[in-house]
Amino acid sequence: MVAVSKSIHVDADPESVFAFLDDPQGHVEVTPSLVDATNVEPLESGGKQLEFTYSIAGVKLAGELVQTVHDPDRRMTFEMSGQLNGEVDIEIEPDDGGSRVTYTGDYEIPGTVLARVAEPFVRRYNEREVDTLLANLKTRIEGPDDQ
Repeated sequence: MVAVSKSIHVDADPESVFAFLDDPQGHVEVTPSLVDATNVEPLESGGKQLEFTYSIAGVKLAGELVQTVHDPDRRMTFEMSGQLNGEVDIEIEPDDGGSRVTYTGDYEIPGTVLARVAEPFVRRYNEREVDTLLANLKTRIEGPDDQ
């Protein structure tokens, strides 16, 4: 497993951040390698189940996300299965008049020998991906700096 956890301050209340991320298209908008989120189905918990396509180094990988935690304005957790397996957890908490958003991803690298060789690359790739995702989220919610 490769684990990545990063956080960022966003100048918006937790309700606004959660509302943006509660829409799967919001994730598509801010996650660099997420190509699409389709066949979105609501769950009784308030969460969602959906299919996704992720692109890594030009290779498209398909899978399914099931939201296992849907705690409005605080937390959402997704189980990922298919060509990519793992868990994504997003925590949102009040922070100095805005929100602290913490994104944690635990990803399984398929294979055994290949996984050991690829792990450092995948870890660096995921760290850059999460950094970009959080920066995109901040920009999308706060607006560009030149306003």
